[in-house]
Formats: sequence, structure tokens, C-alpha cells
Amino acid sequence: MSDHDRRPEVLTRETIYTGRVLRLEREQIRLPGGPVTAMEIVRHRGSVVLIPQPGEGQVVLIRQYRHVIGEWIWELPAGTLDAGEPPEDGARRECEEEIGLAPGRVTRLGAWYPTPGFCDELMTFYRCEDLGAPSGHAHQDEDEQIEPRTFTFDEARALMASGQVRDMKTVFGLALIGISASANTSSISET
Repeated sequence: MSDHDRRPEVLTRETIYTGRVLRLEREQIRLPGGPVTAMEIVRHRGSVVLIPQPGEGQVVLIRQYRHVIGEWIWELPAGTLDAGEPPEDGARRECEEEIGLAPGRVTRLGAWYPTPGFCDELMTFYRCEDLGAPSGHAHQDEDEQIEPRTFTFDEARALMASGQVRDMKTVFGLALIGISASANTSSISET
């Protein structure tokens, strides 16, 4: 077995910060070749990314303010899983919370690590279809101001091309269903 196939040895681990959504840890590790280095790691429960499709050739995006980047952006609905919550249950809950509609059908498209260099968050992507009346049990988080809106695929492409869609999970999620910014870019009219 080469050094590239072996895992590092964890020498020490300390929790630096525990918050509502994540935990920050520092580990001292011995790399397979022998050197010791420090790693800062963000631990996350995981999240779900939704691709709600109310009809053929349509997708629901949400517009919300992202304080970290200081901008309002259009993005796919998404959210952190509750402790111990199965991802499909989280997808159903987040769909109701963020767009006010309950999915009749939820299809898992896959799961990926968006930033494995420092964070263990696993994002699981779901297509949500047969959208109907909510159960009434889910409510938006108090720190969220969300504006959901249904777009055609061409309108979603135009949002990406114009820079109004700026986060990687949305670009990737839309590409999963065949929407990319390089295709036809019609203009978006604000309503």
C-alpha cells in the first residue's frame, strides 16, 4: 500500500466552537509520510438541495439575502438536516418551509461534498414533483426572508447568465436537470 492509499493518524482533536448549524474542530494529524500538521474542520449534519418542478419545463427558485456575501440571490431551496433526520424527510420538510408546497414525489438525484477540503457537509439533491398544498406543519425559520418564484428553464438560464444565480449548489442542481447557463438566454421580466 502506498502512502497515498493510507489515512493520516489523528493525534489530537479539540472542539473550538459549536453553533446551531456547525461545529469547528482542530485536529493534529500525522500524514502517512510522517509530517505532523494541523487541520481545521467544519463538521455539519448535512443538507438537502431541492429542485422543485411544478410543471414541465419549470423550476421554483427562491430569492433571499445572503449576509455572508452581502447580496440577494436566486437559488434552489435548501436546508440543513435536523439531528438524526433522514435526508428524504428533510427534503419534504424543507420544500414546505421554503416554497410553501408539499411534494407528492421526491426523487434522490445523488449526494456530493461541496467543500471537502475543510467541511464534511454532504449535500443530497432531490427533484420534487407533484407539488400540492402543504401539510401545515412546516414554517419558515425565523431568520429567513424567502421569496419563491416559478421560472421556465429559459428564464433560469438567463438568471445564471446574468449573475443573479451565484451559488454553486444551484448551478450544479440545475445542471442535473439539464439547465445550464451556456444555453439560450432569454431576458427575465420582473413581476
